[in-house]
Amino acid sequence: MILLTKLNGTGFYLNSDLIERIEMESDTLITLNDGKTIRVIESGDQIVDRIVAYKKKIYNKEIGVK
Repeated sequence: MILLTKLNGTGFYLNSDLIERIEMESDTLITLNDGKTIRVIESGDQIVDRIVAYKKKIYNKEIGVK
């Protein structure tokens, strides 16, 4: 789960496995696997960085790396 911010300033956690694509327009538009879309204030690069950090955290725990 990654922490993101809606355009109205509300924070929420999103399961990054549900992301189909990220489009960088005036706002960042996330399209989910089911076709739903969410606009957020984070850039596409920030979202990718958060996904990578989250995956590293999860997979390192699974293999016993601290």
